[in-house]
Amino acid sequence: MLKEALDGQITVVCNPVAGSVQFQVEPVGRWFEAYLKRRTRNVSASFQELEDEKELSEESEDEELQLEEFPMLKTLDPKDWKNQDHYAVLGLAHLRYKATQKQIKAAHKAMVLKHHPDKRKAAGEQIVEGDNDYFTCITKACEILSDPVKRRAFDSVDPTFDNAVPSKSEGKENFFDVFAPVFERNSRWTSKKHVPKLGNMSSSFEDVDAFYSFWYNFDSWREFSYLDEEEKEKAECRDERRWIEKQNRAARAQRKKEEMNRIRTLVDTAYSCDPRIKKFKDDEKARKEAEKKAKADAKRKEHEERERIKQAELEAERLRKEKEEEEAKQAALQARKEKEVQKKAIKKERQKLRTICKNWSYFSENESESVKMMEEVEKLCDRLELTSLQTLNEVLASSTKEESKAAVEKQIQEVNAQLQKEKEEAEAKARQLSKSSEQMNAGAGIGGKGWNEDDLQLLIKAVNLFPAGTNARWEVIANYMNLHSTSGIKRNAKDVINKAKNLQKLDPHQKDEINKKAFEKFKKEHNAVPQNVDNAVPSERFDAASADAAPWTTEEQKLLEQALKTFPVNTPERWEKIAEAVPSRSKKDCMKRYKELVEMVKAKKAAQEQVTAKSKK
Repeated sequence: MLKEALDGQITVVCNPVAGSVQFQVEPVGRWFEAYLKRRTRNVSASFQELEDEKELSEESEDEELQLEEFPMLKTLDPKDWKNQDHYAVLGLAHLRYKATQKQIKAAHKAMVLKHHPDKRKAAGEQIVEGDNDYFTCITKACEILSDPVKRRAFDSVDPTFDNAVPSKSEGKENFFDVFAPVFERNSRWTSKKHVPKLGNMSSSFEDVDAFYSFWYNFDSWREFSYLDEEEKEKAECRDERRWIEKQNRAARAQRKKEEMNRIRTLVDTAYSCDPRIKKFKDDEKARKEAEKKAKADAKRKEHEERERIKQAELEAERLRKEKEEEEAKQAALQARKEKEVQKKAIKKERQKLRTICKNWSYFSENESESVKMMEEVEKLCDRLELTSLQTLNEVLASSTKEESKAAVEKQIQEVNAQLQKEKEEAEAKARQLSKSSEQMNAGAGIGGKGWNEDDLQLLIKAVNLFPAGTNARWEVIANYMNLHSTSGIKRNAKDVINKAKNLQKLDPHQKDEINKKAFEKFKKEHNAVPQNVDNAVPSERFDAASADAAPWTTEEQKLLEQALKTFPVNTPERWEKIAEAVPSRSKKDCMKRYKELVEMVKAKKAAQEQVTAKSKK
């Protein structure tokens, strides 16, 4: 900024001052290198000062190299230059592949100043003429080490490099001390810049894995062209050069293969001896076993939970069934008690009706009329229900003889009218059934020929006896009919199926009528025909005394089957206990029902066995 003008001074502005602009400048090349050195050393020095310092350091190195003595140079054979150590010739044996080009040049300069033939000759030394002087070895060493390609070829076959691979026995004793120097020594051949270290016992799994991944995928720049036995430049023609190149390539490839096998052997040996690998494997094994145990425990707990739920459900189901069975038992017992009470009440009312009528001499002085009235009274006792009997007895108890007679006669007329109506309906159904049977027999063809009423009844019984799902059902039914039919006509499965289809078209009342007639016929023949499997009809097998017994319900059947399983044959007082398990049935009823079931099973087995025997023939 300009100062403020004093008194008497004049401020003159020639050009406006431009504003300052800030630029970001980044050093590159050798200036960048100088910048890094200044920042590292924390000094403020110019680029030229650093260059001068570098030259001074190189000169000091040259001076150090010039101070070394090389007595072995005089023993070298110039013709055998390929087998000599070029670094040792130039005095760089302590640096070898780490030596820079400037160091190589400085070493060569020092060697020339001291061992040049002219200088030695001037000193009075006798010089061998031509290329036989050892100074040729110095020139050849500088030539090879100054050329990057030739130097790399020589470095690949460095005679001082140790190619040895430790054995497993050596590695197991002290792994890190044995293998760390070997990997460090072989890392000079890698094409990559960053080489992972072997580490120590506390290295992580990631570090160890990265180390072995690097060495298993090792990319070596080492090549063996320096060991070529023949040089193609000495060939006399192109074909000979090609042959020499082919031989050299094959030899290099073989040596390269051997080198990679050596590296792989080193890595495999180290991997097998590495205690960290064993530790990682043991940790991984322990982790997997822990996971496996955790899964097994979880699975076991899940299984136990499922079993517990299942047992709870089974227990709940058992309690429910026990409750239902108890309720059914109580209901059956209650029904039985009510039935007994009702039966006693009906018996009491019937006896009361008989007594009243007897006291009035059956409302007649004539003996024949009294007998007839007695029969009518018995008919009333059989047909009237409890309510009707009570009402009639109340009327008779409060009425005179004439009024009572009129009330009884009126009730008799109603009962007779009802009986007459039932009889007419039964006759009408019978006529209709007979007519339908005649029509079916007339139009059934071969399958319907000779089907009489007995055969129809037998067919219905067989269809009920062998339900759907029976093996070879229609053959079994046909065989059953052939065994039990009295017509002498042999039926086959086709005839039985056609007739069963025709019977399905019948009215349900007609089917009931056929079954009723079959049952009545069976009762008449039951006493004369001995019971056996052939003439057994399990679904209608009753004794004469049990003809009026109530049919077995589904619930009673279940209770009987459960009781038969619960109380086996060797159980003391077995049938008394079975009868107690079926409250609505007596011991005699249970035994008869069991016989019916046994005969039913025998009949089924006999029919099925005969069909099976025929099919085998």
